[in-house]
Amino acid sequence: MDHHFVGIPELTGVPRVAVVIDVMRAFTVAAWAFSRGVEKIVLASTESEALALKESRPGWLALKDGAPAPGFDAVNSPGLLRSRDFAGRTLVQKTTAGTVGALAVADAPLVLCASFVVAGPTARFLQTRDCGPVTFVVTGEGGQADEDLACAQYIGRCMAGDDVEAAPYLHRARTSRAAAELAGGLRSGFHPDDVDLCLEIDRFSFAMKACREESLTVLRPVAVPAIEP
Repeated sequence: MDHHFVGIPELTGVPRVAVVIDVMRAFTVAAWAFSRGVEKIVLASTESEALALKESRPGWLALKDGAPAPGFDAVNSPGLLRSRDFAGRTLVQKTTAGTVGALAVADAPLVLCASFVVAGPTARFLQTRDCGPVTFVVTGEGGQADEDLACAQYIGRCMAGDDVEAAPYLHRARTSRAAAELAGGLRSGFHPDDVDLCLEIDRFSFAMKACREESLTVLRPVAVPAIEP
């Protein structure tokens, strides 16, 4: 199947089906947030918008890239998020690449956000929709991030029903520039387990679907049944 792999700067028009990839770390963090009880994630275009949304809705929380900052309740790190209890909460997320990519295609009829931790469920969700070629938005490094491209290509292969070995794709991600920067402590808001957590293939059994809800772009988990052996 002739899928398209593009960076955010290369997007033109509105794709029919978009899968936005951010492995390290936005959509790994989003998946962990859902696993810790978050009801929905609102994607914000700026940090100031994230704080304004939080302040206007009692009980909402805000998350950002980088170091902790006043007004934000969490940072974009799966290792720092995994022990938190967010039962029933709404999380407003603003990151450097992932949320930017999702907002860029928010008008598409179908938008999924993905990383390795939800790769299999994402592929199965797309298979059930028989949706044809997918536009994969590779958010990191202007579309050149190998961890995101590897994840996108892996999902594309899984959609085709191939018996795909995940190890080569995970190796590309582990040896990517983003992984080296995280492992070297060069990115703030970091936990030593972040790289490993970003590379846990199919850790979760849901896909993540973004939809317009009034004026907001909202990400929610969608349960995807496992394939019977």
